[in-house]
Amino acid sequence: MLRLFNSLSRKIEDFEPINSPVVKMYSCGPTVYQFAHIGNFRAFVTSDILHRVLKWDGYEVKFVMNITDVGHMTNDQEGGGDSGEDKIEETAMKEGKTAWEVAEFYTEAFLKDSEALNLEKPDVLAKATDHIQEQIEMIKKLEEKGYTYETSDGVYFDTKKFKSYGEMSSLDEIKEAGHDYSRVEFNGEKRSPRDFALWKFSEPHLGRVMTSSSIQPATPEVISGKRQMEWESPWGVGFPGWHIECSAMSLKYLTNAFGNKGNVVIKKDGNYTIDIHTGGVDHKEIHHPNEVAQSEGATGRKFVNYWVHTAFMMVSGQKMSKSLGNTYTLYDLEKEWDADRDGFEALSLRYLYLQTHYRQEMNFTFSALEAAGSALNRIYREVAKWGEPGEVKCDELEEKFSMAINDDLNMPKALSVVWELVKSDYSKDVKAATIFKMDEVLGLRLREGSLAIANEKQVIPNEVRRLVKERTEMRKMRKFNAADKLRKEIGELGYEIEDNEKGTKVRKK
Repeated sequence: MLRLFNSLSRKIEDFEPINSPVVKMYSCGPTVYQFAHIGNFRAFVTSDILHRVLKWDGYEVKFVMNITDVGHMTNDQEGGGDSGEDKIEETAMKEGKTAWEVAEFYTEAFLKDSEALNLEKPDVLAKATDHIQEQIEMIKKLEEKGYTYETSDGVYFDTKKFKSYGEMSSLDEIKEAGHDYSRVEFNGEKRSPRDFALWKFSEPHLGRVMTSSSIQPATPEVISGKRQMEWESPWGVGFPGWHIECSAMSLKYLTNAFGNKGNVVIKKDGNYTIDIHTGGVDHKEIHHPNEVAQSEGATGRKFVNYWVHTAFMMVSGQKMSKSLGNTYTLYDLEKEWDADRDGFEALSLRYLYLQTHYRQEMNFTFSALEAAGSALNRIYREVAKWGEPGEVKCDELEEKFSMAINDDLNMPKALSVVWELVKSDYSKDVKAATIFKMDEVLGLRLREGSLAIANEKQVIPNEVRRLVKERTEMRKMRKFNAADKLRKEIGELGYEIEDNEKGTKVRKK
């Protein structure tokens, strides 16, 4: 049985889905105003591992992730997420693009990086700008129930009306007199520093101008001239706050909370509870408590049964920050990766993530990344020797692996079982069958990586390899004439050389 640490109860619990074997799972996705960094991807890999473990256990997983492409403010974690500038609009001004172009570019970059890290695609990847009507309908429901009030700059959620607000948070920041709120300019019209924006106005509030039947669809057209991304609403021209999108989209796709016309439908016997919600530990303090308040305020039902949060990543013992220049992306790491495994480099980072339990703070260093890459490359080379998998697996080690992954996703322990298998005396075909089964959870592309190495050894003769190595040494010694002669010899043997910033590649002509 899968056991997970639940951030809400602050203890490890047996996982019991609402309607087994179906599991409803939601993951907070990226805000697409910049490249996602390696700290962000640690949380995304945790969600991917959990998704894979659930399928390993035989569950049918409905997995939804959001793309935040509007409404995420620069002071998101300091004061409720309603102050500062919209991150995407800010990037658009810096890069000389439209906000829509920025969102599209960084969404594609995220998907490309996700593929490199072998993250399984969610069943639904929902963009906030595609669900404006659902967000508006949800705000209207909260308004009907008395949870909202208006100021000159937006519609806010009154947290004092929601008595259990912030019960998942463990920091003082969530409290009214918290330290974090003192670091931002306080909106004097808010009833409490904890209150957060549901809808922001693009210009000074001019009163209600629309009815629900005349809500305009999301388009890149400017309405007021104040912003690139804005929509008409019952409260005026504006845009949704950051937090409301996750509530609206998770309820839409995982609980069918919206009727055919997009209205929130609340039934006495309705089940509007999600099994699992994942995200980074930073979301546990403000964003996720706000999601809970909105969702439970609108439906009157518990929002999520199990909250799974991934701990922070440090870099060389320091917090990630732009000022320190250590918010590395996959693109930043490319020049550090081993050129011998073209197409598999990002999986070194995935392997590195698996070496630390997701609830433990992780320290990234380039030496640790190099060591992870070497370890993974060793597994590829070992598996390449085993040949085709047999029909029989090692039940003993598969069971040990299963116990590890079901023990609150204990991937370090699971990796130790993998190495136990690699070093074991089981027959090669049994080892191959077992490790490929384990890779359904690991996601390290062990079959593809080992085949690439096996094919490389078969295709490129030792004589060619020797000449390539000798040429590399000549180039290091700046003996370029000798290196050119070796290139010619290699060419006469039917192979060609390509030099790039990662090193030297050799392929058959």
